[in-house]
Amino acid sequence: MNLQRVAATASKEWREIVRDRLFLALTFLVPTSLMLVVGYGLSLDVEDIPLAIVDRDGSNLSREYSHRFMDSRYFDFQGYALDRHELPPLLEDNKVRAAIIIPENFQKELLAGRPVVVQTLIDGTFPFRAQTIKGYVLAMNTAFTSEMLAMYVAKQKGVSISEAARRLQPIQFQTRYLYNQSMRSSWALAPRLIMVILMMTPPFYTALGIVREKERGSIYNIYSSTVSRLEFLVGKLIPYVGISAANAVILFLLATELFGAPFKGSLLFFIPATLLYIICTTGLGLVVSVLVRTQVAAMVVTFIVTVIPSILYSGVVVPIESLSPTAQMTAHALPAMYYTNIIVGAFMKGVGLNELWPDVLVLAIYAAVLMTIGYSMFHKRPST
Repeated sequence: MNLQRVAATASKEWREIVRDRLFLALTFLVPTSLMLVVGYGLSLDVEDIPLAIVDRDGSNLSREYSHRFMDSRYFDFQGYALDRHELPPLLEDNKVRAAIIIPENFQKELLAGRPVVVQTLIDGTFPFRAQTIKGYVLAMNTAFTSEMLAMYVAKQKGVSISEAARRLQPIQFQTRYLYNQSMRSSWALAPRLIMVILMMTPPFYTALGIVREKERGSIYNIYSSTVSRLEFLVGKLIPYVGISAANAVILFLLATELFGAPFKGSLLFFIPATLLYIICTTGLGLVVSVLVRTQVAAMVVTFIVTVIPSILYSGVVVPIESLSPTAQMTAHALPAMYYTNIIVGAFMKGVGLNELWPDVLVLAIYAAVLMTIGYSMFHKRPST
């Protein structure tokens, strides 16, 4: 391989990119825009849930029970409803997402030591949010119930409320969240968006760059030149790898500085791993480019093989362990999942090569296989 011809090919490709100012601008604007739009628009935090309450008792205990929900940051109290028949229109118009119905004789029954049934209506159109709301309601109801039981036991046994609470709960359950103590979804999503965007954009650039040569007919200059296949492909890919590496730096800064995601790992590990992932995705674009003849076809095929795997089969939204067996096999056959492990380990857990070397090894194998396939399928004398 002649390095001078590689450099000449890379220089020619870079001049063509710079000459097309719109394409050059989009190569940097698209990843940044995706990071900003998706980063601010996608959130898994379930907070400020519109809530209505029907208090048919109006007692001190019922008001205290209601204030448990009103004062919580998870609920946005919209006001009292006079009757349960007023709730369906509010739920249908999305003015509220949940409603609490406190029955009559709420305080009387509780003070008598008898159980009381409180009804909760939850909008189930979005199952994940509905299950989260249910968890909030159960947690608050359990805390209130424990306090009421402690008061009842203290009254019956003649002990203090704290002593009664200790007897009722001999085992105290304490939870500590590791790696993301504040449970902020932006800390978890922003780093993963780096994986998604670097899965989408480098293949687009590479596929369009090579297929554009076919559409314009300038590829025949390469066919008739002394430049070898390897020299042409390496020179062609170098500018796009460089642009994607620059985008990776921008995305890293956005994730850490703008969204505040903590980076606990080592840059000496993360930078080479990211560059290896970029080579993987660039190789994916290379394979697409040798299979299609038009830029439209290249965009469609690239969208199918990059966007869907990066979102559905990478662990960004749904953990890999929660997928079906077939979906898990698909995830393990794609590079997105392995780089997601590297992203999470480097950002959130502060681990490096000693723990993540299997993922790095798979990415290296993946890059070698893709580049080999692209090289073997590209011919200077294609059959007509």
